[in-house]
Amino acid sequence: MIRGTRGLAGSLLLSSLLLQLTREGVSADSCPSSCLCATDILSCVFGKLEQVPPDIPQSAATLDLSYNRIVQLEEGSFSGLPRLHTLRLAHNRVSRISQGAFRNASGLRHLDLSSNEMHVVEQHYFQELLGLEELLLFNNRITRMESKSLSGLTNLRKAYLSLNRLTDFPFFSIQEHSHPFLSTLDLSSNRMLKLPLEDIAALPMSVQKGLFLHNNTLICECGMYSMFRHWERRNFSSITDFREEHTCLVYGERRASVRFFRHTRFFENCTIRAQGLLAEPEESLQAFAGDAVLMNCHTSLQGRPINYWWISPRQEYIIPPGNNSTLRMFPNGSLEIREAQVEDSGVYLCMAQDRRLLRNETWEVNVTVQLRRSEAESFNTGLTTLLGCVVSLVLVLMYLYLTPCRCPCRKQLPAAPSPANECSAQSSILTATPPATTEGPGRKASNNKHVVFLEPIKEAQNGRLRVALGPEHSKMQQLRGETDSITSVFSDTPIVP
Repeated sequence: MIRGTRGLAGSLLLSSLLLQLTREGVSADSCPSSCLCATDILSCVFGKLEQVPPDIPQSAATLDLSYNRIVQLEEGSFSGLPRLHTLRLAHNRVSRISQGAFRNASGLRHLDLSSNEMHVVEQHYFQELLGLEELLLFNNRITRMESKSLSGLTNLRKAYLSLNRLTDFPFFSIQEHSHPFLSTLDLSSNRMLKLPLEDIAALPMSVQKGLFLHNNTLICECGMYSMFRHWERRNFSSITDFREEHTCLVYGERRASVRFFRHTRFFENCTIRAQGLLAEPEESLQAFAGDAVLMNCHTSLQGRPINYWWISPRQEYIIPPGNNSTLRMFPNGSLEIREAQVEDSGVYLCMAQDRRLLRNETWEVNVTVQLRRSEAESFNTGLTTLLGCVVSLVLVLMYLYLTPCRCPCRKQLPAAPSPANECSAQSSILTATPPATTEGPGRKASNNKHVVFLEPIKEAQNGRLRVALGPEHSKMQQLRGETDSITSVFSDTPIVP
């Protein structure tokens, strides 16, 4: 009787351990044969699978089924995976998703269905994925998206739909209250001909900044051109990062494709705004440095509550009461720059939203802050003075150190006359002690004074100058003996070559 109780208790304990191991994904038998399992990661890449494996462990948080042959996602394919948050199904043959395929998989955050064979994105495909944040549908064959195919994804942040065959997109289904976190919508490399400018202008500013529309077959028109130019002035990354990829067809001809950011002559007659379709009026204000600048947010929205906020030229979001240092915002939507500086110049964007009517409007204010004339003149005068001093100093240094010596002389003169010392003889000699006598014309004697003696020149012979005193003269002998005491050489008479 005791043995039987112990055996039953041991069986129950063993069953409990096996159940716990199965739940934690530790059991070797819980991993499908064509997959690799590592804790909560399950990889079935290149497994030649034609459907989702039915025996996926419940502990799987990341499931990679890429590079297989899956054609359709059946109902309840992922219902037994409560921890699943990342699902990769890229490079398969998925063309349809059955209703209820993602039932009980509301925790899914990342879904990759790129490089498949989908043609239509139906309304029920992703409605059960309330927590989905990133959706990858690029490189499919999608020609149409139903109007409510993304309406239930309230946490969606990024949606990639490039490299498909879309001719239009339901922009009206994306509003700020329905997709408050959406920041990237990639519709590049599709087949769109015209853009619904009014619907795009109604998109939240966060969506417009991340709306990629390059490499489409757009027809060149003023409305399209004005909208992209408007985004360019705001430095939207969708424009700055893909500037050369923005093309349009002149008169709709596919062979006449132009890069409209480079070739602007086709749009010379277009206005800055597309006949008011963007509904973003602009106001210009000018002020001097140090003044206070008040910007009003003009809007046609009436009633309450209305929310206001501004975006500065440095892409800084400003809400009441402001940043408490340089910008102050009032309840009526006005924005004040307390002490404007030159670096505060730029385009300020005001956005007003009516929550009850689910409408929003924007207003632009172009602020230009400049220095006062006296400040600018004093600045220019100081700069000119500084520049003049620098130039003068450079000229002085050039005169002192870069003046060429036309006849370099040696320190010691040879005993016999030579062409070298003839050059020295025609120069004036500065000595600290005058000669002992005053013989010879043109000489003066002075006691205890430093005098510069100019040796007289007798004549020019063979195109060269000769000294009046010969080598045997006593004064010349004394001059040669005092050659080492020469300190500097000057000349008061021109040297005739």
